[in-house]
Amino acid sequence: MGGVELARPLYFWLGFLATVAGVVLHLPMYLHGADMHYRLAGMPMDLPMAIGMALIVAGLAVTAYGLIPPGALTARPAAEVRVRALDDARMRPAHIGLIVVMSVAVIIDAMKPITLGFVAPGMAKEYGLKSALNPAGELPVALLPLAGLTGTVLGSLLWGWMGDKIGRKPSILFAGVLFIGTAICGVMPDFEWNLAMCVAMGLGAGGMLPITFSLLAETIPARHKGWVMVLIGGNLAVAYLAASWLSASLAPTFSWRVLWLVGLPTGVFLILLNRFIPESPRFLLAHGRDAEARAVLARYGAAITPQDAAEDAARDVERVEDEHAGGYSRLFRRPFTGLTVAVVVLGLSIGLVTYGFQLWIPSNLQKLGLDQQTADRALRDSTLLGLPLIFISAAMYGLWSAKKTIVTLSALVGAALAVLAFSGETLAQDRTWLYLLLAGPIVGTATIAAVLAAYSSEIYPTRVRSRGSGLSAGMGKAGGVAVTAVLVGGAAAPSIGTTALLGAVPLILAVVAVLAFGVEPSKGAADDPATPAPATTGA
Repeated sequence: MGGVELARPLYFWLGFLATVAGVVLHLPMYLHGADMHYRLAGMPMDLPMAIGMALIVAGLAVTAYGLIPPGALTARPAAEVRVRALDDARMRPAHIGLIVVMSVAVIIDAMKPITLGFVAPGMAKEYGLKSALNPAGELPVALLPLAGLTGTVLGSLLWGWMGDKIGRKPSILFAGVLFIGTAICGVMPDFEWNLAMCVAMGLGAGGMLPITFSLLAETIPARHKGWVMVLIGGNLAVAYLAASWLSASLAPTFSWRVLWLVGLPTGVFLILLNRFIPESPRFLLAHGRDAEARAVLARYGAAITPQDAAEDAARDVERVEDEHAGGYSRLFRRPFTGLTVAVVVLGLSIGLVTYGFQLWIPSNLQKLGLDQQTADRALRDSTLLGLPLIFISAAMYGLWSAKKTIVTLSALVGAALAVLAFSGETLAQDRTWLYLLLAGPIVGTATIAAVLAAYSSEIYPTRVRSRGSGLSAGMGKAGGVAVTAVLVGGAAAPSIGTTALLGAVPLILAVVAVLAFGVEPSKGAADDPATPAPATTGA
């Protein structure tokens, strides 16, 4: 485990097993619905389901106890040491393994909120909900993404705080166990239970991405971390590809419910990879766990060096204490004010595109006359078409400019959305142009989100890095909450043209904000655990 042991391994594994058993006890009801095409609406909960829910709640509580290290809420000043990532060193096998595991974590995490768009048509039909395909329904299906996205906003902020308090690794593992427990969304017989489970799902999904990027920023050698984090973040598009493929392949036979149930095997797989997930050495040093920190550093080719001068240490201690105070409000005070404004505006714009346009595109394509499988395959093919953009963007971020990469990608996606805003309704007859233009908002927006996640993890220092990353991720989800809240207020899912326009306008504003307040993270700046990352403001 990279020299880091779980706080209470027995309790963690007992809680994990109890959660898995609780989910398994829900499966008989799902299987009994096979002759009704797995329609469970209105069916009463049986005894195994009730026992399963109790096991999941107890399992999550025991898991949390097993993960929280003793004295997690105390920390010593981190200015006593510096961690140098040996910028000129080659990537080690340990780095490659971490990249693979974190890629898997990002895909599993991102599939949760992405799946909301693919389950909405089937759920609206089964529960008689108001949607683009069923305008006569009563309750709006938009309540489902509203519940899920509200959970992701809270999860991003909560996990950002947890990552700075109990550690990056325990936070990732608890999110993984929560993924497993919320797989029971696929067996809930009532829409109200789906809403409750969706909030819990969002809590886990919202926290994984910022914690992942905080860990990468503190483990990958500085000269590689930028492009590596963008490449890993680009797995958001791979997650969309996986969700659309699963929907096209499994949903016609096993109903929309199976898209939630896949959270059981994927969550278990993530937990079994835990031995390849290290803890942040800077976090360990800040909490006095020097032996564990040195073991992690040795594995990843980093070194600890003392401060060069006593006055530097005194200055750094003062900065650490200042950065550590004030919770999230610290991010809005100097020297972070302008940076945080840019992060918030860009995060909100990404959320408006992702959850205004992407979330409803499966329903809108079906509204234009495509059947469910054809619509899902169109989204799958568009995603495949745009995947090379991830590698291009990683190269741009690593070799050219972080700030200019954000501006360029945002402008390109904004242009694609502008075209869709004025011609989206007619594109169902021209599949080639439809696929090309959909690739921009699907893959392009995922890539911008990846770049922003990498960027926000580099511009903030260690003491507030998880909170900075959590704020970035939370703002993306907040944009989605705003869109779905409007729909819940009475409107059906808007057309392709309307959702495209809603995404294009804020992206243009985001370009202006990044040009005005964005900075270039200095190479190696994030290696200093105490000071804000020095940066330049050139365009």
